[in-house]
Amino acid sequence: MNIAIVCYPTFGGSGVLATELGKALAEKDHNVHFITYQQPVRLNGFHANIFYHEVRVPTYPLFDFPPYETALASTMVDVVNNYDINLLHVHYAIPHASAAYMAKQILAAQGKRIPVITTLHGTDITLVGRDKTYRPVVTFSMEESDALTAVSENLKSETYKNFNIKKEIEVIYNFVDVARFNRKPVDAFKKLIAPKGEKILVHASNFRKVKRVEDVVKVFLEVNKKIPSKLLMIGDGPERHSIEAMIRDCEDCSEIKLLGKQEQMEDILPISDLFLLTSEYESFGLAALEAMAAEVPVIATNAGGLPEIIINGYCGYMSNIGDTADMAAHAISILGNEKTHQQFRKNALEQALKFDIQNIVPQYEALYQKVI
Repeated sequence: MNIAIVCYPTFGGSGVLATELGKALAEKDHNVHFITYQQPVRLNGFHANIFYHEVRVPTYPLFDFPPYETALASTMVDVVNNYDINLLHVHYAIPHASAAYMAKQILAAQGKRIPVITTLHGTDITLVGRDKTYRPVVTFSMEESDALTAVSENLKSETYKNFNIKKEIEVIYNFVDVARFNRKPVDAFKKLIAPKGEKILVHASNFRKVKRVEDVVKVFLEVNKKIPSKLLMIGDGPERHSIEAMIRDCEDCSEIKLLGKQEQMEDILPISDLFLLTSEYESFGLAALEAMAAEVPVIATNAGGLPEIIINGYCGYMSNIGDTADMAAHAISILGNEKTHQQFRKNALEQALKFDIQNIVPQYEALYQKVI
């Protein structure tokens, strides 16, 4: 098949999932065309079946806000016409679903049918899409898609609760390439981070308010009182500066490292001992799944779709949102006993294998064939 994938090219879960899906499809001999405003961060290396098309948005004095959605729709039409595309798969509803609808209508007027699949990822439904400014367009675009998917049962439920749509939503879970993350840790790298054998705790996110990153610091400080540890905070975003200020006021500030955005998580996670995810909401929790694939137990909140991937007391623990004392206690219970820690590591990998890329991608292929 010739498949066009429209996504954000950033470190967020929707962009990562879309890019990894495209790469996996290319490995199965499909031709995959990425359409976005810059090359996706996970799209590295050469592959004969992968193509990238940049959406160019001309700037004119007339426009205070360059019309990206119009440029995107036009680029979709151009790619479909010139590369014999079989379907458009758009990730994150805003503005990709509405742009795809526009492209579909233009192509229909030219006598071409192009099916559109929209995959919902989270904040496009739970936050941005609920804004009354966008709601009518988001609702219409979802209804007009040929197929609608969500990355968790929780997100499916939230979509029906917040939008008046009758379209059937198929749940196809996010996935992880377990082989990529399950690798032997580099001892020299680990000793560089933790020279005295300290435990390494990791958090990765886009540092938005919904991630409650300050809770990560609070949990770590409690753990460090009992078990010598280091905290690696990966990512960037609007809460970065406030977290930096918070860390400077901590007695253990030297034990916390803010690493910014990192592309090679498969190098960092294997040296980690525990992953912290303290979010107010996660539609799925891809960062947690990647940690589990690297045999890293997860301490998380019982929010959104996280209970669908984390088995409490088996591959990690979940606590109520904001209950940092409970999270810290669970972290200490895992890290404080080597036998327990190793069992949780083993269990984390076993749970991650259920979401391995080899199990999920065929579900998308079946959906593609259905809409075509």
